[in-house]
Amino acid sequence: MLRIPSLKFGRVYRCGKFVFIVALFVILLMNTHNLFASFQRNELTDRRFIGLNKCPACFGTSWCRKFMNSQVTFEMWGRLRFLDFFNVKNVYFAQYGEPREGTRRVVLKRLGSNQELAEIDQKICKRATGRPRCDLIQGMYKTEFARLNGDVRLLTPEVVEGWSDLVHCPSQRLLDRVVRRYAETKDSGSFLLKNLKDTERMQLLMTLAFNPEPLVLQSFPSDEGWPFAKYLGACGRMVAVNYVGEELWSFYNAPWEKRVDLAKQLMDIAEQLTNNDFDFALYLLDVSFDNFAVGPRDGKVIVVDAENIIVADKRLIKQNKPESYDVWYESRYEECDKEACLSFSKDILCSRVTVDHNYYAICQNLLSRFATWRGITGGLLHDPPADIVKDGRLTTLLDECTRPQKLYGRFQAAKELREYLTQLTQLSNTNRFWNTFVHLQGSRYFVAAINHAKIGSSSAWG
Repeated sequence: MLRIPSLKFGRVYRCGKFVFIVALFVILLMNTHNLFASFQRNELTDRRFIGLNKCPACFGTSWCRKFMNSQVTFEMWGRLRFLDFFNVKNVYFAQYGEPREGTRRVVLKRLGSNQELAEIDQKICKRATGRPRCDLIQGMYKTEFARLNGDVRLLTPEVVEGWSDLVHCPSQRLLDRVVRRYAETKDSGSFLLKNLKDTERMQLLMTLAFNPEPLVLQSFPSDEGWPFAKYLGACGRMVAVNYVGEELWSFYNAPWEKRVDLAKQLMDIAEQLTNNDFDFALYLLDVSFDNFAVGPRDGKVIVVDAENIIVADKRLIKQNKPESYDVWYESRYEECDKEACLSFSKDILCSRVTVDHNYYAICQNLLSRFATWRGITGGLLHDPPADIVKDGRLTTLLDECTRPQKLYGRFQAAKELREYLTQLTQLSNTNRFWNTFVHLQGSRYFVAAINHAKIGSSSAWG
């Protein structure tokens, strides 16, 4: 009796799989002409495809020459347009060629789904005319993005506050940094807004309002040690960033020593973004395995999705002294029926000097036994070795970092967890060194023994 349902389910699964393959084959046949055409042409030179025709309602033009000169080309699967149906986030892998540097892999982003990009156009038209449809280019010149004309010296908090997570609570120091490091202008380095061209100013403001990720990458660049992907440039509504490596999820079942190293780096990122010499606290509001990647050569963990980040200026908080500004804020754990969810108050993140949000986000959504992603629960540090389980310290620290039982317990647990993971990493490196050393020494002794035997044999036969 128990076999019948399983047999029926197996049959249904096989039939469904067969139907899917047949349907895919039919789609390929129906699109044979388009399929061959996709491999013959480079759509990244098409102004409409990359959204260059929508400028200045776009993200920039600094890389347009590279796009138009066919220096940027899709990798094989990226050329198949019918696969865009599955590519909801509009993220593509491409090759970028430079005569002196050779070819390297890059990531192209439209910074939103097709629906979100369509909503951008509607919002611009509504801001300009009150209607959802209009001439987009003319509409841009009727929005607040254009009203900040060349006579305005600075981009001020009163103008852009609340436009996006990046500027939920902006300070003048942060906005000066954003303008000064804006990479989509030839006159970068000046914090004066009037030094930007009208189109550059509109592109900057539109990016700030709809998806500030490029501005986060520019303002806190990887070249200065920030844990973000390197921003390369933009053309229309296509942004190029450096390819980092495979997503963190690919390492979920990696060897224990590797996962410990990655966990240690994640806690280091939480610390760096919370406490740094610049007194900017960058709080990660969207933390999941897909938003981090690992370098193939150096094994370095990098944040690859920086859209949802609040930047709080600690110097301004100390200066303005809002209510309870100097009281430590501890994020409260709350159960959620969704994956990678977090509980936080943006206003509190913006008004406290000492906040544990980043530790909470990393521990809960990535490291602890409560972390759930793609239907799997257990976190990056699942199934530790027997001696680690017996010791119990790792489990205790992870639980306290996720669901603290003591007042301000997460702060102390995060500090001790970083130290403990560092010790485990150093221990594994030491063991690896000695194993290699013993192996090499053993090889030497073996070779020496062989040589000795050869010498003995030669003398005996001599």
